[in-house]
Amino acid sequence: MKKYIIGSLLAFSVISCSNEDYAELNVDPKNPTEVPASFLFTNGVKSLFDQMGSTSVNRNIFRLVAQHWTETQYTEETNYDIRNRGIPDTHVTIMYTNVLYDLKKAKESLLSDDSLLPAEKQNQEAMISVIEVYAWQQLVDLFGNIPYSEALQGNANVTPKYDDAFTIYKDLLTRVTAAYNNLNAGSPGFENDFIYNNDISKWKKLAASLKFKLAMRLADVDPALSKQEAEAAYNLGLISSNADNFTLQYEDNTANANPLYADLVLSGRQDFVPADTFVDYLNGLNDPRRTVFFDDNKIPYVGGVYGDFNTYTNYTHIGDVFYTRTLPGDLMDYSEISFLLSDARERGYNVGSTAAAYYTQGITASMEYWGISAADIATYLARPDVNYATAPGTWKERLAKQFWIAMYNRGFEAWTVWRMYDAPTLKLPVATGTPVPKRFTYPVTENNLNGANLSQAASAIGGDTQQTKIFWDVN
Repeated sequence: MKKYIIGSLLAFSVISCSNEDYAELNVDPKNPTEVPASFLFTNGVKSLFDQMGSTSVNRNIFRLVAQHWTETQYTEETNYDIRNRGIPDTHVTIMYTNVLYDLKKAKESLLSDDSLLPAEKQNQEAMISVIEVYAWQQLVDLFGNIPYSEALQGNANVTPKYDDAFTIYKDLLTRVTAAYNNLNAGSPGFENDFIYNNDISKWKKLAASLKFKLAMRLADVDPALSKQEAEAAYNLGLISSNADNFTLQYEDNTANANPLYADLVLSGRQDFVPADTFVDYLNGLNDPRRTVFFDDNKIPYVGGVYGDFNTYTNYTHIGDVFYTRTLPGDLMDYSEISFLLSDARERGYNVGSTAAAYYTQGITASMEYWGISAADIATYLARPDVNYATAPGTWKERLAKQFWIAMYNRGFEAWTVWRMYDAPTLKLPVATGTPVPKRFTYPVTENNLNGANLSQAASAIGGDTQQTKIFWDVN
């Protein structure tokens, strides 16, 4: 990645603002529509990676909710004190303003740019659409019903209605399909594409994989639609190796480092250790990824007690790689798609190979991503408690356990695996015994600024509580 690409974002930080500044975007003398689409696209994509990859307790606690990590001296987040911390408010601000609004303005900018060839403009618009769909799905999967059709209008509508989550999902399927169809590998996209280096064929795989992921979320709530859309996505061509992963290569400098570097290193704090929930599962399987995921300060590995105060020096620490500036951000990968393919095959979808083969592929892809040797991978796959034919539990329990492990460092997806399959078993936090959330509650600021629409949305989903399930979570 060229160093000036992300660095140039600093000059356009005016594009990103808080909710209080949101309306000012329409009257700012430095009108965002005058900023080149490539800068807005870059800012939106990097903001998405930064937010999903952060572990700041003020903005992203998904690694904690997934019980991959736990806290040391503070326990509010691992006991799911989400509303009082204002975490939903910060997440919504970043996702709507820094990500989706910038992407919206990027589309407006490129569509008004007469210097672009039609095919180039079409590719760029489709690339933006793919990222938009990813961001919208994440918001639905976090909250349920959200502002969608009336969102991002600034002063034109400061109290947008909340759309039905299932209706949004169906629209996202339409949008990502259109984006796939509009991507033309024979023409360029954004010149400074720091995700796939202007390889449109990989953008098409990402679009198809996102369509597949959306479809698989619907497997329990609308099996017919899920099967139809999943098979269609499979036939388009999904992510087929780690080389296709949707990743961002961060730079070896402080300004453009992986956000974990700020959270774990620059902060000078020692707030996190691997959770006993996660460590105990990996110890039980003698999982070779422990040498990457964890430090060797404590052998055997000992996880911090989930939801309790933990003395940092008494427990295994997070692995060294997660303290490096250049650790790639990862938002979708070969392992995730492989496990979803295994799920699809178990349900009888026409997606090629067997459930066992895709399950094995998912484990292998994860281990190869983290640099585990072929010999260690083979030994692990041969274990009776790992092998698909002999591992204990139902197919969902077998799949979920390995899927959840493979989503390490992708806290939101690890937590979503648990919500999708009700497995593996997670613990109740020691301090309060509060149940693991099924969703995040709506931002407190929304109650003040858009209370009537929020109240209607809360009623429609069955109550604005952490135990209200997302629409696709019906089992």
